[in-house]
Amino acid sequence: MTEQRIWSRGVLTWQQFLDHGDTILSPERDAFVGMELETSLAHRDDISFFSDRLSMGERWRLFNAFKDRAVYLDIETTGLLQGADDITVIGIYDGIEVQTFVNGINLNDFEIAIANYDLVITFNGATFDLPFIRRWLPGISLPPAHIDLRSLMKKLGYTGGLKRIERALGIARERDIEGIDGYEAVRLWQAYQWGDDAALETLIRYNRADIVNLKPLMDIGYSEMKRRLFGLD
Repeated sequence: MTEQRIWSRGVLTWQQFLDHGDTILSPERDAFVGMELETSLAHRDDISFFSDRLSMGERWRLFNAFKDRAVYLDIETTGLLQGADDITVIGIYDGIEVQTFVNGINLNDFEIAIANYDLVITFNGATFDLPFIRRWLPGISLPPAHIDLRSLMKKLGYTGGLKRIERALGIARERDIEGIDGYEAVRLWQAYQWGDDAALETLIRYNRADIVNLKPLMDIGYSEMKRRLFGLD
């Protein structure tokens, strides 16, 4: 409501607020907002500055300004297979290139690769992927900002798992991996451990679909939140 009140005064940018001669909210609030905006302008390229000031539910606002420094991430795990609790595959996608890191092959390269990004976008990563990575790779430096699409989709009224939301929004997967879920991903890793290289390739393709499909989901979520925020039909 406060945002809409500001917009109704014809103030649509930070600089317009600073340059506005009349009272917009109140003299005291205008002075406070003005100081915050000056500081924000000075830090406009520092994603940490803004991420630290936004709740998880509002971090979708970071996307448009920092999307060129964003990466989509998803992990697969052993799912307590034979008492283990290990990462099997990590996939990242920057909108152009997919990189896959496999346990026992190149997983150690992940830490260097992820350091190239400032914003990580996941589905349910706040409670699963990122804490799991931090436990498994102590001391790793992950991107300073995070958007969890599960929270964003929930705000928009979409609940359930990633594949359910994809179907609701018309985002498709290749038919031969469409039915794979987390349980099947664990079974595929087990088959690979028994010598089935084709199972690993299928697991990698499943992981790739998870991360590649996060991009259109983020685009849709961001656009829809802006539409609702501005009250557009």
